[in-house]
Amino acid sequence: MIYESHDTAASTANRPRLLPWSTLDGNPCYLVTDDTGTGRLARLADDIETVQLGMADDLLGHAVDLLGDTKATAPQLRYLAARLTEALHDVHRIARSRGARLPVPHGKEETPGSVPEESPGA
Repeated sequence: MIYESHDTAASTANRPRLLPWSTLDGNPCYLVTDDTGTGRLARLADDIETVQLGMADDLLGHAVDLLGDTKATAPQLRYLAARLTEALHDVHRIARSRGARLPVPHGKEETPGSVPEESPGA
């Protein structure tokens, strides 16, 4: 079996990181850094992602309970659906951000200056 080498520093350096928050207009925010991704803003983004993932996990537990309750009302279920939608949006953004920071396998072309696309409000 042949393993291709990955140069993590070279393949992820200067690639924009999709941050876990948006601008006031709902547009995505990106961080470009030339260090190892351990700067203050990168650590803040990591912390916020951790909170978002924890909240999504808690919400899933609540959803299981509410969906198992035969007396749940339509407004309760709509509220749950809205919160699940928000949590899924956050988790999707985190997955895209982290996926975009994975090293590019040696020999694979990457479009210079490419950034992960995200539509406003998505």
